Amino acid sequence: MEAFNFRTNRFRKKPINNTFRSKQFISISILIIIFFIIFFFNNNYNSIIFPTPLKPTQCPKLQTLKQHNFLIYAPHSGFSNQLSEFKNALLMAAILNRTLIVPPVLDHHAVVLGSCPKFRVSHPNQLRFAAWNHSIQLIQTQRYVSMADVIDISSLVSDSAVQVIDFRYFVSLFCDIDVNFFCVEDLKMEGSLLEKLKQCGSVLSGYDGDANDCVYAVQEDCRTTVWTYQEDGENGSLDSFQPDEQLKRKKKISYVRRRKDVHVTLGPRSRANLAAVLSFGSLFTGLYKGSESYIDIHEAPRDEKIQSLIKRFEFLPFVSEILDAGKAYALDIVKSPFLCAQLRLLDGQFKNHRSATFQGLKHKLDSLRQKESLPIHIFVMTDLPMSNWSGTYLGDLANDSDSFKLFVLSENDDFIKKTAQKVIDEAHSMKFGAFFNNGIEKDCHRGQVLPDILLHVEETVCSCASLGFVGTAGSTIADSIEMMRKKQICSQ
Repeated sequence: MEAFNFRTNRFRKKPINNTFRSKQFISISILIIIFFIIFFFNNNYNSIIFPTPLKPTQCPKLQTLKQHNFLIYAPHSGFSNQLSEFKNALLMAAILNRTLIVPPVLDHHAVVLGSCPKFRVSHPNQLRFAAWNHSIQLIQTQRYVSMADVIDISSLVSDSAVQVIDFRYFVSLFCDIDVNFFCVEDLKMEGSLLEKLKQCGSVLSGYDGDANDCVYAVQEDCRTTVWTYQEDGENGSLDSFQPDEQLKRKKKISYVRRRKDVHVTLGPRSRANLAAVLSFGSLFTGLYKGSESYIDIHEAPRDEKIQSLIKRFEFLPFVSEILDAGKAYALDIVKSPFLCAQLRLLDGQFKNHRSATFQGLKHKLDSLRQKESLPIHIFVMTDLPMSNWSGTYLGDLANDSDSFKLFVLSENDDFIKKTAQKVIDEAHSMKFGAFFNNGIEKDCHRGQVLPDILLHVEETVCSCASLGFVGTAGSTIADSIEMMRKKQICSQ
């Protein structure tokens, strides 16, 4: 039997084409390198050099307004915090060249952020959705009052310092709902409409992900980010305030706070700039241990326009209806020189410092009694109902009619109700967005529930107190009154 020949030509290996294999390897390597470059830029630098494919548009009406990109955010907490956020939102909109969606004034603490210093805050998506739902509820119950109905931004808009649109006009565009629907008495929302509004809120909140040509939901919050502007060499650097080791272990967190330039991250050369709507969560910031909790933009030396706006946003006055009412009360009702006492005694941390708050007022009054004629007139603004004054220092003052004459305003006073009606009738906010409604300014005040403007009138009265002002330490309301007195609002 013939032995098997391993060297026969039939089974001999064909010679390998090394040139072909080399070319194949190079081609595959190039493709891999290109893939990683695209992945790297898209995910790490937010670049639009290699943008991901755009999803089908979810906001066709907004796409017809090519020259307008919008900015929305989630207001929360009490009025003072909401006003602080509003100022920051105006600044962000100006820096990013976007039209600000002016929100309503939310009910006190209807939406809650949490604590930035403790790294315990609501997720931006949750915050946005809660603010959206409460805003729709205010429309439903005819209690909707825009921030622009109580804060005067007319001069900012008239000289084109900022661009704004009322929330209701925006909702009509974004959700494809006739704006007239929000301006009728006995508003009743059917299930289909509520579901449509819920879907709109979900998209704006970021629950549906980012639709690049429609909504970019900002996920950075105070746990991870401090927004800056034009600070050389700081973009991406660590902030001075970080969670300490004890907090990390106790709460099992690993957050790292970085300082980011908002214009670089969300501006013209960013992926976010592709979106018609830029959706922030909270825009509140506060100083803690030498660091701002979320926004650290106090100057812009290389941008004259923004530098000017920073100074203008420092103080935004109430609308004339509120200012005129406060001044009239001080002049016509209190009349004589008076002291203002702002006493926050029930809410949060303040209820534990009642004695110190009363002590500050007593010290001031003891001083005034030495040099002023009696009785000393005192305008009191407090969250402690008069029915609970008995047994407190306020009760003692009220009983000493020979030495003191107290003045107090209530939301049920005709004076306050008439002022609230004037605010509704004027409807300042509906002037901001008529352009998007074919130039037709809507009249949405019929059947409207009177807004709560007591606090704003009280602050104005306190700005007119010629004998001085005693405020509650740590209260943002006291800070607001001090600013009004500094700007001499009463004499304008």
